[in-house]
Amino acid sequence: MAIRRFKPTSPGVRSKTVSTFEKVSCDRPAKNLLLPLKENAGRNNQGRITVRFRGGGHKKRYRIIDFKRDKDTVPAKVASIEYDPNRSSLIALLHYVDGEKKYIIAPDQVEVGDILTSGQGSEIKPGNALFLKDIPVGTIVHNIELKVGKGGQLVRSAGGWAQIMAREGKYTHIKLPTGEVRMIFSQCKATIGTVGNKEFEIIKIGKAGRNRWLGKRPHVRGVAMNPVDHPMGGGEGRSSGGRHPVSPWGVPAKGYKTRKKRHITDKFIVKKRKKK
Repeated sequence: MAIRRFKPTSPGVRSKTVSTFEKVSCDRPAKNLLLPLKENAGRNNQGRITVRFRGGGHKKRYRIIDFKRDKDTVPAKVASIEYDPNRSSLIALLHYVDGEKKYIIAPDQVEVGDILTSGQGSEIKPGNALFLKDIPVGTIVHNIELKVGKGGQLVRSAGGWAQIMAREGKYTHIKLPTGEVRMIFSQCKATIGTVGNKEFEIIKIGKAGRNRWLGKRPHVRGVAMNPVDHPMGGGEGRSSGGRHPVSPWGVPAKGYKTRKKRHITDKFIVKKRKKK
């Protein structure tokens, strides 16, 4: 989709850009595929803030997305391409020949009226879902499963893609967007093609209020706080903190490894991600 710019009638509008939504064909989502979505403002089930600087935002409902693509050999027609407020990618409404309706992540090059299928024997074309063992080496894929039947977990955001690199025994080597090459069980499924809405990453917010619509509150720097509120706060005049960057609880913020049980999944990494 193209990007729309505005006449600079105000400082916020001057740099603001939005998508033209020219591919979006429907503004009314399917009622039976909607769920209420409560806004928790970054709080957990005990009411404590676990994610800071969250709150407010426009009310929205969750769209039930079919990440599993488990209706094998049943053809489906793309009825509409819709906007989803819960993700960066667009979604496509599928009408199966047996009458069932499901949402999927809308791949690039998939248009209204296309026929999509999943499972063994499906054609290698954007939008079709197949087992990794049935996808030719070099093919671009997205919505990749990590466990058989669990549903796609990898490469689901706008413009995302991964590539089938090789096969080794019962595993398939996949190059992920980070540059990491990982082994994934060949009985897992993936969808052919790139995720649509590639222009999402170049959209400019333009003004602070637009972030508030998304439920994002202002982020306060630690060095701007008092010592009682943050380890890097305080000091005479403007200060750089006087120590290496840390979180409000003293955990190093740059380069410190916090992940536990790395050995469980690291053994499937063939090549580590690119260093930034």
